[in-house]
Amino acid sequence: MDTTTCCIAGGGPAGIVLGLLLARAGVAVTVLEKHGDFLRDFRGDTVHPTTLELLDELGLGDRFERLPQNRLDEVLVPVGGGIQRVGDLAALPGRYNYIAMVPQWDLLNLLANAAAEYPTFTLRMNTEATGLLTDGGKVTGVEYRTHDGEVGRIRAHLTVACDGRWSVLRRAARLPARQWPVPMDVWWFKIPRWEHEPKAMVPVISRPRPFIMIGRGDYWQCATIIPKGTDAELRRMPVSELLAAPAAGPVPWLADRVHTLGSWEEVKLLDVRLDRLRRWHRDGLLCIGDAAHAMTPVGGVGINLAVQDAVAAARLLAGPLLRRAVTPADLARVRRRRLPATMLAQGLQRLLHDKALRPALEGTGTTASGDPLPLRLLRRFPWLQRVPAYVVARGFRPERLH
Repeated sequence: MDTTTCCIAGGGPAGIVLGLLLARAGVAVTVLEKHGDFLRDFRGDTVHPTTLELLDELGLGDRFERLPQNRLDEVLVPVGGGIQRVGDLAALPGRYNYIAMVPQWDLLNLLANAAAEYPTFTLRMNTEATGLLTDGGKVTGVEYRTHDGEVGRIRAHLTVACDGRWSVLRRAARLPARQWPVPMDVWWFKIPRWEHEPKAMVPVISRPRPFIMIGRGDYWQCATIIPKGTDAELRRMPVSELLAAPAAGPVPWLADRVHTLGSWEEVKLLDVRLDRLRRWHRDGLLCIGDAAHAMTPVGGVGINLAVQDAVAAARLLAGPLLRRAVTPADLARVRRRRLPATMLAQGLQRLLHDKALRPALEGTGTTASGDPLPLRLLRRFPWLQRVPAYVVARGFRPERLH
């Protein structure tokens, strides 16, 4: 049986960032990632200003600058055949008044390579945490299974679940959660992007469903919402109908790409969830990121919250881990620190679900004048664009490493 001080299940942004920060502090840490690489389609690729600042603090800013990336400094909405800006990130204070769009696998490789420079860091790919080890009610490590079927155990002073919204470890720990209904699931797909088109995040208000387009070099990464649980039924229609309605309405410049989707295999389903653990820990185990609070894609804030969780956890737990004296009270401090930001972000998402997405799915999302009230307010008072820009770019209660 292998041993380590901290075992982290999941090699996403929360897991890799936490592993890097703990190894940097001298803690022996092992990260388990069930896949053989980080290459995954339609992972969130937003790198927010708070994460860019963290990379600078770690001395990784120059390496990050060399990664292929686009920068989003505004949020645009097609309105009446034109485009309206609803979020002005460039007006925000600070050096990083934009969101960097970087393939998540590139960011994770950068972070993992940086962590590997520390002798206390171990990354085990093709290794999935499948259960918990316990002793008298205390979690003492994990059971794992490798890609080729090998099984084993790792004993750890602290286990951290960063294995996402379908977390195996959170389920094994039987931690109680509160879940809220959501009106939608999400389809992800790609279409070509021409050089002269905006390099921005473009929400498209269209019937029968709105969607969002994210400029990614030579293609648009697109997501459209569908009523919750209707995936199988809607896939009976021709796949070309996905783009037919927006091309005939608010984004006519997509007309030449209506038939670029060849089959439904190119359209991926995201089963959307919104929940939060009532307690993020038990003795020997901590959940952070989506394992503690599953977010919906609204606002693109989930990755930023997960990274901020990791920074707070590293700052609060590195000392106790070095002393091998982590207590349930230490783990509870992480939740107390991160809970307000999580509640605010999820509260905002629930508000947007009820006031924007649900009406849009039901075809009742516009006023008598044609445009939703928030768009008319942002058009009349341009300074209000800083509010959605700040919420999307920085979020609530950003964490600093020191």
